[in-house]
Amino acid sequence: MLVSATALLGATLGTVSGVLTLCGLSLLCKSCKKGKLERGDETDLEKAKPSILHTLTQFSVQKCTESIQPQASLKFPKIYRPKPFVTSQEVINYKEHGAANDTSAAELDTCNQATEREEVFSLPRQASTDETPCTSEQTGAMTTSSSILYPKLHFFISLHKENGELHISIVEAENISVEAGCEGYISGCVSVSEEQKHAHTAVHKLAAHVQWGEELVFALPMEGTEDTDSLDGEVALSLHCCDRFSHNSTLGTMRFKLADISMMLDADCWVDLQPPKQEVASSAGELLLSLSYLPAANRLGVVVMKARGLQSDKLKDNIDLSVKLTLKHQNAKLKKKQTRRVKHKMNPVWNEMMMLELPSELLAKSSVELEVLNLASPGTLLPLGRCMLGLHSSGTGLQHWKQMLDNPRKQIAMWHPLYT
Repeated sequence: MLVSATALLGATLGTVSGVLTLCGLSLLCKSCKKGKLERGDETDLEKAKPSILHTLTQFSVQKCTESIQPQASLKFPKIYRPKPFVTSQEVINYKEHGAANDTSAAELDTCNQATEREEVFSLPRQASTDETPCTSEQTGAMTTSSSILYPKLHFFISLHKENGELHISIVEAENISVEAGCEGYISGCVSVSEEQKHAHTAVHKLAAHVQWGEELVFALPMEGTEDTDSLDGEVALSLHCCDRFSHNSTLGTMRFKLADISMMLDADCWVDLQPPKQEVASSAGELLLSLSYLPAANRLGVVVMKARGLQSDKLKDNIDLSVKLTLKHQNAKLKKKQTRRVKHKMNPVWNEMMMLELPSELLAKSSVELEVLNLASPGTLLPLGRCMLGLHSSGTGLQHWKQMLDNPRKQIAMWHPLYT
């Protein structure tokens, strides 16, 4: 009994001593770990202090009371616009003439509608040395009526009284604008006492500047007169063009009286050749048109408004009227358009706008031809009359075109007589 109690006490004491030993060892381990962590933090702090101090010595912060102006860090991008082409397809109804004055180019682009009554022709490209793809309005001013160059003729006159002859020496011509491959000549006509005498130079290939160096000789009735002041007549000099299709056209004409020859003798004369006048013919009616040009969009707007006073034998059987528009560049047709048909009305009203893409540099050499047509029977269109607008036309056609050039982005309306 005593032995068992002793053994039990020894076992209990051994267990207690073992637990205390384990607790002491665990506390010792914890204290060692804590000491190592504290020493590690102190070394890191000592290493970090020199680097922070070192960085602070590299920069000096100074206070400034001056205002700081913001600087733009972005550059405005270049805007590249598409080159104009004559392939637009738009015919829109033009209901109110007054509303078109405030219509911008962007609004016109959204209002354009396709039509089936349209024929498109190819526009001859012109060589350009400008590499910047921007519009002509940015690089140069728009063409105006005052900047149009008409052909100029250089000549001088001499009078041989003993032979009764008038000698006109054709020296040269400038500012000639024709298609490549055209030929031309200078013709002269002297009208005296209801008698006309003609002469012309040799045919030369036309260019912007052409040298002739030829002489035209005309016989004058000098009998009983000492000078030309008493002669009643005039002299006309004209520049003619012949294209590859053998079509002759007059580019310009100048006239002066025989009584004024004494002031022009032995003097170098430079004269602007004016466009030929339209032949006087009976009018077949009138057509009201409105023109406007948008330089930013390179667009020509033609409003076919109405017609009045149409007189023709072709209106007896059937009345079905329309207007055909043709855009021309010199002698080449660029585009055709046609309005809707109006039936059973002698004074038809269309109010249709036709937008045509036309660069500003081509305005001086372009023209618009309008023709009133009547559908007499299915498939048979009979022309009633036509009018021409452009710098090479005359009368109201020339006046209307000049007003359009001098007033861009404005609608200008005018009545035009129709000729058969």
